[in-house]
Amino acid sequence: MFYIPGYDPIHPRRYRELYRSEGAAQAAISGYEIALNAKSAESVATDDGPRYGWKVEASIDDLHTTTDVEVLVWSDIVRGSMAPSIAQTYWQLIRTAWIYISTGTLRRLMWLRKGPVIAALYPVGVLILQAVLAFLVALLIARSGQAAVARISDTSWVAAAAQLVFWAIGLGLGVALLRWFRRMDGKIYAYYLMHDYAYSAALSGAYAPELEERIARFAGDIAVALNDPQYDEVLVVGHSSGAHVGVSVLADVLRIGTRSGHAALGFLSLGQVVPMVSFLPRATRLRRDLRDLSQRRDLTWVDVSAPGDGCSFALCDPVAVSGVADGATQGPLVISAAFSQTLSPERWAELRWRFFRLHFQYLCAFDAPGDYDYFQITAGPRSLQDRYEGRAPSRSRIDVTASKYTSVEP
Repeated sequence: MFYIPGYDPIHPRRYRELYRSEGAAQAAISGYEIALNAKSAESVATDDGPRYGWKVEASIDDLHTTTDVEVLVWSDIVRGSMAPSIAQTYWQLIRTAWIYISTGTLRRLMWLRKGPVIAALYPVGVLILQAVLAFLVALLIARSGQAAVARISDTSWVAAAAQLVFWAIGLGLGVALLRWFRRMDGKIYAYYLMHDYAYSAALSGAYAPELEERIARFAGDIAVALNDPQYDEVLVVGHSSGAHVGVSVLADVLRIGTRSGHAALGFLSLGQVVPMVSFLPRATRLRRDLRDLSQRRDLTWVDVSAPGDGCSFALCDPVAVSGVADGATQGPLVISAAFSQTLSPERWAELRWRFFRLHFQYLCAFDAPGDYDYFQITAGPRSLQDRYEGRAPSRSRIDVTASKYTSVEP
């Protein structure tokens, strides 16, 4: 299993610990056994980037399986993209908003789902509010100081000098307030989300060179695994922004065409936000990859989302809505994780307004998992193809073209 995280600056160790704790919880609920073991080198820095992984031992349906898990790491790239100063972040806000609005992309995205569009507007609104509050602090200090000086002296040069001093104090306090907001962003997520959308929009949908290099390395790693006779299945899992990265990685893998092993190839996209990128004018590479991947018969692609996840384009067929589906399209199979049905009423009530936590629910335990059990899919004895053979797509999926830009040529 190759796991591709979304736009996440945190070390991939968090995903191992999440898999360990939630896997144990799901095993207790569903009545099987699962355990994690360290690989010979869990975290290795190589010439072409960091690697991180672990091994899973499971006993499910009276069958024992061993799964090698590797996280395809790009958190270092994410951290680099989050380095801009406060002033640079506000410039990113202006530029990103202009790109999405001027190209008509924002309006098209709103045709699909309001939730992720609101999530995209959230950092804009919060950052503007923070700037307004900082300015009001500066204005309050300056006006208060000016009024105090006026009561003491009516000399014009004294009043002018005092006004400059109090404006300087006020602006200093305003900047300090902005810095405090940024330090608190671990709870607010305004800067994090702004950097996320700005990174995708920086080249109007084209991949940054450093991400293209990492995609090429990921594709090479997967191609090697496909030709390794010890594996029955090679499964790629892409979550959130990692879903569209996974699309391009697998499209490159299949274009290489050197597959000689017997392993089945599966792709599980979870909580995808593909339209945020594929609807942009220069996203020709991603649209081509979506089209090519959807036509492959030697790949099983299952796309899982849930209407309760306000941070994803739930049940939106990423190929169809991007305008690249045609008569040769085979997939993906779009299904719902149906949070309101697969979580107990108590857990659903607890989580339904915790939007960022719900966006990670796909990687967690369910009270009544149905046919979507993340741990059986990633560590169980059945391949993705066998598990979903004959499964009908969700009836409420959205599969109409919504993107203004549908070209696949640069």
